[in-house]
Amino acid sequence: MTVEVLATGIGNPEGPDLLPDGRVVFVETFLGRLAAWSPRRGLHVFAEVGGGPNACALGRDGAYVTQTGGKAGPWRAPVQTLPCIQRVREGGAPEVVLDSVAGVPLQAPNDLAFGPDGRLYFTDPGDYDPSRPVDGRVCVIEPDGSASVVVQAGPVYPNGVACAPDGSLIWTETYPRRLRRLRPGGRVELLATLPPGAVPDGVKLAVDGRLHVADVGAGGVHVLSPDGARAGFIPTGGQPQNCVFAGSTLYVTDFGEPDAAPADDPAPATGRLLRVQLDYPGRRLSRGAIRRKA
Repeated sequence: MTVEVLATGIGNPEGPDLLPDGRVVFVETFLGRLAAWSPRRGLHVFAEVGGGPNACALGRDGAYVTQTGGKAGPWRAPVQTLPCIQRVREGGAPEVVLDSVAGVPLQAPNDLAFGPDGRLYFTDPGDYDPSRPVDGRVCVIEPDGSASVVVQAGPVYPNGVACAPDGSLIWTETYPRRLRRLRPGGRVELLATLPPGAVPDGVKLAVDGRLHVADVGAGGVHVLSPDGARAGFIPTGGQPQNCVFAGSTLYVTDFGEPDAAPADDPAPATGRLLRVQLDYPGRRLSRGAIRRKA
């Protein structure tokens, strides 16, 4: 299996998605922006959003962004903004879609995904600090703009999130190394617990339902069967944080090799965009649109 390095020198690439023209779009947290890559144009700016964006998901009316407000571990953005969900078009200015749920301000939204019903699900774990975990939650925004809490997850750092065709919701819990699934009927079940040393982040699904979990600590992507059993491992090296399918191509956003960043630099530009060719296709992501605020 060949891993191609498509772009380097990226400031913490996370939460990738695909644009209609085939470009890969992802956030650069440390630079407060969305970047895109294509073979013809290489790495280029898609939109400036400020603060500390953590992931993006393409909707029918722009790219939706989880905005932490300007924090990632020990790093703090030079100019802080509001933790929120943003929407932005290429080259445009971001607008705030949501900054609180059930009267509680968002802490530091992490990942997001549209469900097949047009709802937008996202995780809100707070800042990453395993020594001082805070209660996180999984939330949903309805197409009309209203929002609610789907799961009160507790101090587990709910991270990557994905939606299955049957309406199930799947998310990673980084601190306890777990994957959980919410069935359409409301039952939450444990899918898998990854080995010690794992740091599960983003998750995507193949057409056959297999789960692909980017593991920052293991240097690759775990492949799990739909019921959570171990089905394989894609070694990428580095510190992979998230991934997205384009047919049978898997794009991976990677923080970089563990020893690439200077110890005194909280915002290193060591990130990479990787590409792995597989022999099976990924599931096409759902799209939606959230009604604009009056």
